[in-house]
Amino acid sequence: MKYTVSLEIAQPRERVAQLLADPAHLPFWLRGLVVHEPIEGPHGHAGTKSRVVLEMGGQKFEATETVTRREPVDLHEIPSGTVVHFEREIVGQGMWNAARERLTEAGPQTTLWESENEYRFSGVMMRLVGLLMPGTFRKQSLQHMKDFKAYAEHGTDVRNAPV
Repeated sequence: MKYTVSLEIAQPRERVAQLLADPAHLPFWLRGLVVHEPIEGPHGHAGTKSRVVLEMGGQKFEATETVTRREPVDLHEIPSGTVVHFEREIVGQGMWNAARERLTEAGPQTTLWESENEYRFSGVMMRLVGLLMPGTFRKQSLQHMKDFKAYAEHGTDVRNAPV
């Protein structure tokens, strides 16, 4: 299953990239986050593996996230016109996901965030979920992006929001 979702954020691209890369900000916008801890390498850098636990609908989901690309490495003074890339693979029980995030300048103070996602499922139960509810994955990705947008633009904290 593959899909792409995107939205514009009323913040400069460099600021958006820094917020996305900084683990201190994750709890404020990543709805359902229980744990996001590096187990190998520095957080957010290519090659880093992290343990991720999310709780959604009363169910906990644990996975290993591997950052496969971060360009540019230094997110300060990013040259104009440069596309920022964050890419990662997430592996959990019965599921593999690759996410490719692109941040481009949509205007002087506006960033376009495009998120391309690919899922592969193993096991009968996860394959059924993928077949019967593909829109759920797209909807969840877009919700995370909207939550980030609200945090980046207005400081909205999702920790007390319904999961």
